[in-house]
Amino acid sequence: MDAFGNSVPLRRLPSVDQLMRTEAAEAAVERFGRSLVVASVRESVQAARAAMRDGGVPLSGVDNIMAEAVERLEAAAVPKVRPVFNLTGTVLHTNLGRAVLAEEAIAAATQAMRQALALEFDLSGGKRGERDTLVRDLLVELTGAEDVTVVNNNAAAVLLTLNTFADGRDAIISRGELIEIGGAFRMPDIIARAGARIVEVGTTNRTHFRDYAEALGPQTGLVLKVHTSNYRIQGFTSEVGAGELAPLARERGVLLVNDLGSGTLVDLSRYGLSREPTVADAMSEGADIVTFSGDKLLGGPQTGFIAGRKELIARINRNPMKRAMRVDKIRLAALEATLRLYLDPERLAKRLPTLRHLARPQAEIETLARRFVPAIATAVGPQFAVEAAACASQIGSGALPLETIPSFGVAVRSADPRASGQAIADLASAFRALPMPVIGRIADQAFLLDFRCLEDAPAFSSNLGHLRPNGGR
Repeated sequence: MDAFGNSVPLRRLPSVDQLMRTEAAEAAVERFGRSLVVASVRESVQAARAAMRDGGVPLSGVDNIMAEAVERLEAAAVPKVRPVFNLTGTVLHTNLGRAVLAEEAIAAATQAMRQALALEFDLSGGKRGERDTLVRDLLVELTGAEDVTVVNNNAAAVLLTLNTFADGRDAIISRGELIEIGGAFRMPDIIARAGARIVEVGTTNRTHFRDYAEALGPQTGLVLKVHTSNYRIQGFTSEVGAGELAPLARERGVLLVNDLGSGTLVDLSRYGLSREPTVADAMSEGADIVTFSGDKLLGGPQTGFIAGRKELIARINRNPMKRAMRVDKIRLAALEATLRLYLDPERLAKRLPTLRHLARPQAEIETLARRFVPAIATAVGPQFAVEAAACASQIGSGALPLETIPSFGVAVRSADPRASGQAIADLASAFRALPMPVIGRIADQAFLLDFRCLEDAPAFSSNLGHLRPNGGR
């Protein structure tokens, strides 16, 4: 002990100043910046000092303390917005970012980030322009609408439409269409926030034409038809289609708004899926306005669209709320590139990841899955049984909720049935802890990896080498 009551080893700990003069510190400063490195080094020195006072063995050497400081900095620098391998079997997984963008859209977005562009500038006249014009012609061609405007998602599209035409007035909607979307957002809440009064007609499972006819009155602002894309009511049911409602709405002088939710620009049956109404279908049925999403079946960035008659879209664009819901230059650039792919329908499924994943043949997926069985078995160890297994994928994001697609994957089960539940949960956690997290699903007491959406097989293989199924033990 010295005169101050401190142990001699404690006094011999390197100072922050000493550590900051090392080559390791200089390299760390180059990577992370001086202030962050100083703070991390100071924390490491304090931790070593506390360990010595408690009688523990500290990381007292210069190299050890610096290594611990750098390790802390590297952990803090890992991005929170991280890429993952989506092996859940849900192609449009809301929690995993929905649609993967096409390479053309990625290139366009990158260019928009790198340099100035004519966002709201009319190059021909040299004056201020309107950003919607960048994609308007493409959207008009692909939807058959007179005009289209773009906002940041479909919920915004519905909210803006309701606020423009039904603020302080009645919005008529079937009880069976008062849906709740992800994150506990409910259609009744959106209608109320738009300033409209909800007028529910029919019952949960059956709504008739007469229900709408009797509800229409002088206070009606619009009739809202909602495509229940995220659930189905089966059995004793009845609903009134938009094609039936359109003549009634015109006769009574009110608007018919058809919210397609996910929305698609192409007939999905050509890719072996059930047919969903396209935006062009909804327009031809007589709806005054159709709203739909851009980041679901359309396969583009997060956006929402309002398509309809020119004078109605003009009124929507004059609503002050429109500015709060507009999309930025990056998404507009990606959206334009995505929409251009639809002009070449013969190659669309090859170039648009969403359709490519949905249309991927089961035989191709099976070949890929079987290829990975040995590698996964080696990575997880002998405490697990690994086998290739047929499974079913789903579209996701509220699209075709009853539709499943035959797929193939790898099922991992615990070799000890008594510890199966915890072992599988721990294994799923270990896969999520990989440098590029792997997200699968747990079903039938197995950890299932559906290979439908796996395209970068070499990266997945390399990633597997970091797996620590027992928490690194």
